[in-house]
Amino acid sequence: MAGVTKTNTKALHLIQQCAQRLRSNTPTDYDQIIAAVGDARVVMIGEASHGSHEFYSHRAEITKRLIKEKGFTIIACEADWPPAYRVNRWVKGFSSASNIKDADDALKEFTRFPAWMWRNTVVVDFITWLRKHNDNINESKKKTGFFGIDLYSLQSSREEVLKYLDKNAPDLAAEARKCYGCFERYSDEQEYGYCAATKLRPGCEKEAIEVLKQMLDLHAKTMSEHKTHDAESEASFYAMENAKIVREAEKYYRHMFEGGEITWNIRDTHMCDCLQDLLKYNGPETKAVIWAHNSHVGDARETDSRRAKEVNIGQLVRERFGIKNTFNIGFTTYTGTVTAADSWDMDPEFKRVRPSLNESVEFLLHEALTQDSTMQNDGQYYLLFRSNNSSIQLSNELHTELHKKRLERAIGVIYRPRTERQSHYFDASLSTQFDCVIHVENTRALRPLEIHPAWAQAEKDHVPDTFPMNV
Repeated sequence: MAGVTKTNTKALHLIQQCAQRLRSNTPTDYDQIIAAVGDARVVMIGEASHGSHEFYSHRAEITKRLIKEKGFTIIACEADWPPAYRVNRWVKGFSSASNIKDADDALKEFTRFPAWMWRNTVVVDFITWLRKHNDNINESKKKTGFFGIDLYSLQSSREEVLKYLDKNAPDLAAEARKCYGCFERYSDEQEYGYCAATKLRPGCEKEAIEVLKQMLDLHAKTMSEHKTHDAESEASFYAMENAKIVREAEKYYRHMFEGGEITWNIRDTHMCDCLQDLLKYNGPETKAVIWAHNSHVGDARETDSRRAKEVNIGQLVRERFGIKNTFNIGFTTYTGTVTAADSWDMDPEFKRVRPSLNESVEFLLHEALTQDSTMQNDGQYYLLFRSNNSSIQLSNELHTELHKKRLERAIGVIYRPRTERQSHYFDASLSTQFDCVIHVENTRALRPLEIHPAWAQAEKDHVPDTFPMNV
């Protein structure tokens, strides 16, 4: 077996023995995953890149089943709160969304880089399905919502707070506008972060905290007057979360130029806090699916020492809810194409994903597939490492073998193949980082709704590999 050392042979055979078949357009192949979720309240579904079609597609199909079969009613995404809430209003059929024509229109406020993460064909298909699903449900509380739990939206969240106060609490609006006026000295968040960090100008921390205090008090008052969740209470909740985002975004950008793990921890802690706010607001029986990158949903404690001081959603959710109330799914790929940029704020490109390094877990999963004729036809499979359902039999040997630290690849919105080893690989213990891993041998680039000419030309020029001839 080319590329497989003697020490990897046992792991290779265990993977082949335990692999669960995964075919395209066969929803029943997810049965073991759905069963393993058990009664978990939070299911986290990752992606090994922000631009691979299969990761998005499998995530959408698994989420549909969690909604239909296990009553999940929150989809919490690695996305900004204001544009995602426009989607939420549309998929739930709010009267305030009557002017939104379709799924494409519902997603139109995702304009900030990287817009393709949400403005793509898979998300359009999914939220179209979700709107139809919700239309058949009479009770508003049982409809499934779509939310963004990230914190980058300092400016738009600030505007949403002021818009809410102008309409609902004019006496507080003037004071909040004065506080938030502090941010108007700066052209954008990056300039604010630089000036605040270097003390070139006073920061806006106190002002952001003051508005948040007012919004927390106002929301508490609103909820005391509205015992049931109606349009007014939800609008209040939406505005309060925007005020929290302004507060956390201010902190994030103020620390941005310090480097290290501090901004990562601010961001992931906020995302977990926002998830908890959603669950609390919607009631104790509410269940949530999180859509985010592998690096956010895989337990940070199971990754290398460089990341030892970082926390992430996967770790925090397990700690706060207890591991038996959670389940997380990661993805891997060996090669293919991906939609990604060379640098931040650059146009998305159609890029070739280099075959994974020989010492990586992706290569091991690739070898297991290519060396087994029964697995080759599908080009993808999954492994279960943990289950909340005691009737599912798991392999302790597989768990032990894949707990050994190996390189693992992470492609974000930026992909730099020339420096891939330094830019995109880290050490991780796969079987404790995730409860389940889906391996897709040859992925293809996610299709954005707005096709850049260079992306289209690269797609046209690309000669796809014919599996398994790429080995």
